[in-house]
Amino acid sequence: MINIDKLIIGFDSALRTLLAPAQTVRPVPGGELPEAALTDVEKRLSSALMRVNHVGEVCAQALYQGQGLTARNEAVQQTLMQAAREETEHLAWTERRIAELGGRKSVLNPLWYGGSFAIGMFAGMLGDKWNLGFLAETEQQVGEHLSRHLQRLPDNDERSRAIVTQMKIDETSHATMALSHGGVELPLPVKFTMKLGSKVMTQTAYWI
Repeated sequence: MINIDKLIIGFDSALRTLLAPAQTVRPVPGGELPEAALTDVEKRLSSALMRVNHVGEVCAQALYQGQGLTARNEAVQQTLMQAAREETEHLAWTERRIAELGGRKSVLNPLWYGGSFAIGMFAGMLGDKWNLGFLAETEQQVGEHLSRHLQRLPDNDERSRAIVTQMKIDETSHATMALSHGGVELPLPVKFTMKLGSKVMTQTAYWI
């Protein structure tokens, strides 16, 4: 049975993620670097890629909240909440970079959040080893996605590249942490379905 206090906390987290500016404890990676003289085409590309990354962080917040809500073990809940706190920083970094580039966030963020929250709750209901396995696979796929973005970002957009690089480091750490706490490898059909869902999200968020 889900604790009512957890539901209230989850609702508050949703409102903060979707409506309030995200906060960061760590300095924004690359914040000390000078702004590059990007062309309009380069700015649009960087802005679109950072919008996709911002959507990914919105989804991460929702996933972790949903997983934490249904996780059975207190240690697992703490692991999920620690990852969520670091993902909040990613949310702040990408949000700030989008603004610097003159871009906009996805208008579909509430939809992304709702869908990811439901998936996270379902993962948590399967049991902690599958819950953590889902977290690890999610972070591994995100790391691959960020590697592709590093290849696509303009070479001279060092501020965006610094943010994406640090995000990739953090995501790898989250995956390792989940596996060390007992996460198991997911079946190939589940991995494939996750990749397909991620592809739909990233391609849509690039434009909307």
